[in-house]
Amino acid sequence: MSTTAKPTVLILCTGNSCRSHLAEGILRTVAGDVLDVQSAGSKPAGYVHPLAIAALKEIGIDISTHRSKSMTEFMGQKVETVITVCGNADQACPIFPGQVNRHHWPFEDPAHAPGTDAERLEVFRRVRDEIRRTFTAYAHGRRDQSKAK
Repeated sequence: MSTTAKPTVLILCTGNSCRSHLAEGILRTVAGDVLDVQSAGSKPAGYVHPLAIAALKEIGIDISTHRSKSMTEFMGQKVETVITVCGNADQACPIFPGQVNRHHWPFEDPAHAPGTDAERLEVFRRVRDEIRRTFTAYAHGRRDQSKAK
């Protein structure tokens, strides 16, 4: 199956440094064969948070080559589903060409966690696990939906 044949799911957050990359890495791992998974931000931070990279590496997902992108990079593309993972991105989210679905699943921003690196990593792990549960369930639903067609 070619990449263009797969529906594009765009995961949006404000900074595109933590939550959207956690979700992109997880969803791409569990449903990349049936979905073209991307992420972007309304105000990109310009980097992917090192603790987000570390938290996913612990579960065998490598996002070390990801980059922080602006949602404007996707404005001319056909985006079937937009999923916002923070309140600010939900408010700033435009309608994309070909958009059929929109979901808003807010998660705590682990980038603002206080404490030592070890304490902050614990917050990243908790948010990662919440995102993993939500996006794995979504992937199963999409897979069931594609089988039904």
